[in-house]
Amino acid sequence: MSILKKPNIKAVFLDIDGTLISFKTNTIPESTHKAIQSLREKGIKVIVATGRSINSLDHIRHITFDGFITFNGSYCITTEGKVMYKTFIDSSDIKNLVKYSEDFPLSYSLMYEDKVEINDAAPEVVGMYAHVNLPVPPVHDKENIDMDHVLQANIFLEKEDEKAFMEKIMPNSSASRWSPLFADVNHGGITKSTGIQHFCDYFNIDTSETMSFGDGGNDIAMLKFTQIGVAMGNANDDVKKIADYVTEDVDNHGIESALIHFGVL
Repeated sequence: MSILKKPNIKAVFLDIDGTLISFKTNTIPESTHKAIQSLREKGIKVIVATGRSINSLDHIRHITFDGFITFNGSYCITTEGKVMYKTFIDSSDIKNLVKYSEDFPLSYSLMYEDKVEINDAAPEVVGMYAHVNLPVPPVHDKENIDMDHVLQANIFLEKEDEKAFMEKIMPNSSASRWSPLFADVNHGGITKSTGIQHFCDYFNIDTSETMSFGDGGNDIAMLKFTQIGVAMGNANDDVKKIADYVTEDVDNHGIESALIHFGVL
């Protein structure tokens, strides 16, 4: 995409894990905190865009944002608590997933508006939740699974098996991946860019006035969609490849550096 030499940025969208928050320290760097404050003082909207649940954001609540894109775009909510958009995975796909896991070894989690459940506490599942500094969710009762209101699923399978699995088991859904261990699954066609469009409409901002930061595979659609897409220095190679700019990593003032580079700060 073309980039304005002096972009008139009115909204900045930020991934959380590996972008806002360091995997090394599990904290937000002070330079990032100050950059967010400076953006908002200039009237620029700052909106979180994450694959996390709306209920797993306590560690960033000490910072004021202008909205939250959660579940990779499946659930968008304002700071005031107004739900702007939500969409569920097709229930037939969830039924297929549950049935498949009964016949073959597959770990998964089901994410709802008010809870997260897993089908087993396999080592890879426990390790993933430790990686993002979250408690391991409870194992669900297989006889009482809510198939109709799943906003996102995590499926623990190898990347090379993902395409065939999705086509056969969850054909109405889309998968994105920021970890080699698992894929995020959402309603077909939903990405973080879906949420960006909703917030642009809400705040009357054109996409040519947007900027985004990310590091994982589930950020690719977002980085392509905004006028300026910035990959963190610690980003996956496929993310860096499509980004308009690669900044320093999260632990080396990457967000602040890119904002200064483009004259936004």
